[in-house]
Amino acid sequence: MTDDQNKKRANLRDVAKSAGVSVATVSRVLNAPDAVRPKTREKVESAIRTLRFVPSAAARAINSGRTRFVGALVPTLDNAIFARFLAALEHKLLDHRLSLVVANTYNDPAIEVEKAKTLVDVGAEGLIVSGITHDPALDDLIERCQLPTIATSYHDPSYHLPTVGYDNMAATALALDYLAGQGHRDIAVVHGPLANNDRTRARMAGLDPVGHAAQLQFFETEIAILGGCRAASAILAAPRRVSAILCFSDVLALGVLFELQRNAVRVPDDLSLMGIDDLAASAHSEPGLTTVHLPVSRMGETSANAVAGWIETQERPAPVLLVPDRVIRGSPRAVEPG
Repeated sequence: MTDDQNKKRANLRDVAKSAGVSVATVSRVLNAPDAVRPKTREKVESAIRTLRFVPSAAARAINSGRTRFVGALVPTLDNAIFARFLAALEHKLLDHRLSLVVANTYNDPAIEVEKAKTLVDVGAEGLIVSGITHDPALDDLIERCQLPTIATSYHDPSYHLPTVGYDNMAATALALDYLAGQGHRDIAVVHGPLANNDRTRARMAGLDPVGHAAQLQFFETEIAILGGCRAASAILAAPRRVSAILCFSDVLALGVLFELQRNAVRVPDDLSLMGIDDLAASAHSEPGLTTVHLPVSRMGETSANAVAGWIETQERPAPVLLVPDRVIRGSPRAVEPG
């Protein structure tokens, strides 16, 4: 190794000594540069460049009492809807000089509690969780730590945590209303597991078959392309024929589409298809998938602003309702009601 490689990494004290200032001044330059006089700030920044100083997150936490990171607990990473949400969340947190650490809960409340404890142990200043159904141990942890926590993907002003999300009942109501308006009465509904998922249960509650004179058949499956394929096979094998399939997520709808095409079932000529989410891929399938757009990126940005504001001011934010809307493409067609 060279002498340069053998040198230890520069620390705050080295920078302070080189710049002729206190360690506290160096810390202010790093954490609140606008609070330092320009001439002093220039001296410190010059010393940082000369010493090739890279701030240590651990050291910064010790000096400031801040870790400046937020933890996000999501039920899966194997779904583009969460990828889009997390990307927007992280991008907006950066505007508040906060970082993001993500933990996968595998849609298991017990795992969610353990992952939350780990995030708290390493100093999370806030949490983002999915939905409003959680193990009581998670609520107890949040309460004991007085931890700013935002519940997402669900809107409920009465919930004990601030919610930033959409009306899941309204999303399925929009979808069913559109299909019924196209003349469909026999409709298959493909959804993910109901256990531990309040968003799916709320979407189920948003269906009003009586109001639309519709007959609904329900098919529960895993929320994945494979789950959609399996549901489509079950629909094709069912004794009662349907004219349309409504999927509670675009991931399921794309799986259904692939399986129908594999079985030479034409969409929309033979069967109409509709999803919920509005994933990027849905605009590029053939045919394009008609769906209900959920403002997931806006939910990420709004959640970031809410939790960052709560961390900085200690003031609890108000709940935020994000409104879904229909995106009409080529996968359904109108039929004459039978």
